[in-house]
Parts: sequence; C-alpha cells; structure tokens
Amino acid sequence: MAEIDAADHGGITLVDKNRVRAVAATSPVVNGLDERQNDIGEGPCLSSLREQITVRSDDLAAEPRWPKFTAAAVDEGVHSMLSVQLFVEEENLGALNLYSNSPDAFSAADEYAAMAMAAHAAVAMKGKQLESNLRTALGSRDIIGQAKGILMERYKIDADEAFRLLVMASQRTHHKLREIADELTATGELRTD
Repeated sequence: MAEIDAADHGGITLVDKNRVRAVAATSPVVNGLDERQNDIGEGPCLSSLREQITVRSDDLAAEPRWPKFTAAAVDEGVHSMLSVQLFVEEENLGALNLYSNSPDAFSAADEYAAMAMAAHAAVAMKGKQLESNLRTALGSRDIIGQAKGILMERYKIDADEAFRLLVMASQRTHHKLREIADELTATGELRTD
C-alpha cells in the first residue's frame, strides 16, 4: 500500500445484513482471512465494526483477543493487523483492513493515515451507493411509466387510473409493483391472479 509502507496486504470489508463480505482485496490472503473472521465470528475487522473503533494488533502470534482468528492469520504469514471503520453520517459501511507479514509493523502515524484513507473510501463508497440507488429508482420509474402507457392506450384511461390498476394487480398477486410493470411491458399481459 503506497501510503502505508508496512502494509503487505489490504482490503475493504462491507457490512451486508448480519455478515461482512470482502469487496476489495490486494491478495487472496485478505479474502481468506476475512472469510475466516466471518466463519468464526471474531477478529480485528469484526471488533472494529462492532465496537466502532480502530483496532491494531502488533503481534498476532501473542494476541489474546481473537485466539481462533490469530492462529489462522499467523498460518498465512500475517503478524500485524490494522482495522479502521468505514462510516458516513453514522452509517457503518465496513472496515479498511491492513495486514503486515512483520510483527510491530504499524505505527500511530500509520493509524492516522489509515483513518484518512478510510474516510475517503467511505465517502466514495457512499456516493457510489447513492448513484446505484438513483439508477435503480429511475429504472423502476421508467418501467412503471411504460406499463402505465400500455394500460392507458389499451383501456383509454388516464395516468392515475392506469397506476391504480398496477397497484391493484400488485396487491392482489402479492408481487412488487416493479415486477408487475416488468411483466406487463415484456408480455403485454397484466397479472391478475
């Protein structure tokens, strides 16, 4: 990692419901150790996320906090770790995890640099998430608009009445409005059962 010389591996882990998942990793070691933390329910990344703190372990071989995880990390050649929470506006997004093959690798200056990197990463990730949500919403709006247009032409009704028909079909069939609209635009059929 360019900004933190001591880091041999790095990754970003995101909170996804009740699990965490690695979304970016510099090596397979990171993916394996993130999965290990998930499987056993302990480790620096999980502690950082749960306690909303920066977690640093200078010597994983002598670390008492996560005995199951540290054995796996040392087996992979990792001896130091630094985990910094990624969060924006009180929303816990995940953690930036840095791994070193040397004990006592990370300094206080490295912690500050990691926190700065994590802040930038969190803002970028939140922006990407918002963009994705907007694209999904716009796509849904377009499909629903197309479905309303089909119903308006077919039944010679206005937009409000067409929307009401879509909502009624959604409620009757226990399917999302978007699904009803998708099916109508794809097949020309309004699901009613």
